[in-house]
Amino acid sequence: GGTACVVTGQPFDTAKVKMQTFPNMYKGLVDCFVKTYKQVGFRGFYKGTTPALVANIAENSVLFMCYGFCQQIVRRIVGVDRKTKLSDLQNAAAGSFASAFATLVLCPTELVKCRLQAMHEMQLSGKIIQGHNTVWSVVKGVIQKDGPLGFYRGLSSTLLREVPGYFFFFGGYELSRTFFASGRSKDELGPIPLLLSGGFGGSCLWIAVYPVDCVKSRIQVLSMAGKQAGFMGTFVTVVRTEGVLALYSGLTPTMIRAFMANGALFLAYEYSRKLMMKQIDSY
Repeated sequence: GGTACVVTGQPFDTAKVKMQTFPNMYKGLVDCFVKTYKQVGFRGFYKGTTPALVANIAENSVLFMCYGFCQQIVRRIVGVDRKTKLSDLQNAAAGSFASAFATLVLCPTELVKCRLQAMHEMQLSGKIIQGHNTVWSVVKGVIQKDGPLGFYRGLSSTLLREVPGYFFFFGGYELSRTFFASGRSKDELGPIPLLLSGGFGGSCLWIAVYPVDCVKSRIQVLSMAGKQAGFMGTFVTVVRTEGVLALYSGLTPTMIRAFMANGALFLAYEYSRKLMMKQIDSY
């Protein structure tokens, strides 16, 4: 599921990070794509793909594993049987709980990904003299400068994004599946309803938490150039100096990516899960 998500949405994610961190460099999505292609070439859209793959595979593996555990916790809290189907709202709460665990594996890999994606802009703006062009060089730079805890820069903003965001993510997904199932079992849904439901869930997540993600990207990228303020400090600075709309820089590529990538994520997740369950049942 995580692999399908990255392969589908990486160019749009790269544009999102560039536009969030350096909104004055780009007039919009098309301008960002054209300038990136001219300056860096096609490979520029896939900067940070390796850590993005690691991040998404690790995050979604932990997320969906913990989602099952958290569903059982929700069942205990509301006092229902282990096999009772949860409501869409209860599933949303379980997803929100699960995201807190996924954040611990996501934050370090996302920091490396964001830095690689915005490295060219950091050099252009004069914030750094020479950038690191490989995953290992970025990892080495973080360890040398900040030690292992340096990988957790932006952890509080990542948590602020993930916990409420995944409430809307799983809530939107389950609500959409309920709509398409219309009385039938959700497990009987075909690929198109699953794609649309995943896309709807992803869109709900990003609409709800986009300003938080913008602040997170700035903290993780700009901290390369020296000490960066925390979440509230960065948030207040952006609003004061650039206005509220700066928090929504890069929203267009994010929404395109959210629908495509999360549709692919849930489609791959549901079908791979069914395949694995068949293998288990055959034993």
